[in-house]
Amino acid sequence: MKKIEHIGIAVQSLETSNILFEKLLGMPPYKTEEVASEGVKTSFFKSGPNKIELLEATTPDSPIAKFLEKRGEGIHHIAFDVEDITAEIERLKTEGFILINETPKKGADNKLVAFLHPKGTNGVLIELCQEMSI
Repeated sequence: MKKIEHIGIAVQSLETSNILFEKLLGMPPYKTEEVASEGVKTSFFKSGPNKIELLEATTPDSPIAKFLEKRGEGIHHIAFDVEDITAEIERLKTEGFILINETPKKGADNKLVAFLHPKGTNGVLIELCQEMSI
């Protein structure tokens, strides 16, 4: 793993939270997009070399909707940038981690993504991210 790619924060309202984070960081989000397959709308902020992803549910049965219902707003996941997501999935599987995704899928911000189950990572949802070739 190369670095922390971003921290994901589940929010009830992207519109309200965008205003809050714009005030906090002194700049608007650099990108907003919907990932229909995951039932989520996202916005991304930069703070120095770091990124924050805000996530709003677009369907009541999406993972973010379920998270918000169970835990409320807050940190949802930590994402790590990886060079080769397929190799990293295999390595982590060999190390005994519980994978939510054994095959990478298209995520937000031009990334291939896969998740590790929080049961095997001290209660923290971990996302692996690899930049997609354009």
